[in-house]
Amino acid sequence: MKRGVSTYQITLSSLLTALMLILGYIESMLPSLGIPGIKLGLSNGVLIFALYMLNVPLAYVLFTMKVVLSSLLFSGFQTFPYAFTGGLVSLTVMSLMSRGDSFKPIVVSIAGGVTHNIGQVLMAILIAHLPVREMLYYLGILMLVGLACGAVTGTIADSVIRHIRAGRIRMPAVDKKGGRALQLLSVLLILVCVYIAYRSAL
Repeated sequence: MKRGVSTYQITLSSLLTALMLILGYIESMLPSLGIPGIKLGLSNGVLIFALYMLNVPLAYVLFTMKVVLSSLLFSGFQTFPYAFTGGLVSLTVMSLMSRGDSFKPIVVSIAGGVTHNIGQVLMAILIAHLPVREMLYYLGILMLVGLACGAVTGTIADSVIRHIRAGRIRMPAVDKKGGRALQLLSVLLILVCVYIAYRSAL
């Protein structure tokens, strides 16, 4: 198989990005239970699917597109540094844990949910200069929520993955290692987002 970006990968990426945006929009309409920053992380399940069934570079492309488009369409760029930092830390941890199928998707999802909140809180401390002690208490609450929500999204993602691997849902094969063009694209997108996050934080 050629290690380039195929038409199928582009189409699949577009569909998965749209799915993540829809899930993010639905999530934004749900009540936060009086605690700011709490989200179910429904789109995290799509990234787990990409890590296990597609490849790591494509997962980074999906994540980057989702964060940028969500900021443009829904939340605005004032929240971009937090969403990008939390998501980047989370996805990096999940991509390392998912290598070789060493951990089940539910465990990877829980780790992603917890580390996402860690990244966001650290960015809040750096940008807003919030009191560290109070933010650490707040982080404890967010980590518990991230653990529970990660378990839910991980269970859903694991169910979809098992159905596909069992042949109940058929999809064309994708280069698991990722083409060089896709790898370069993912790096480029991340660098652009780092710059946007930096400018937004000023």
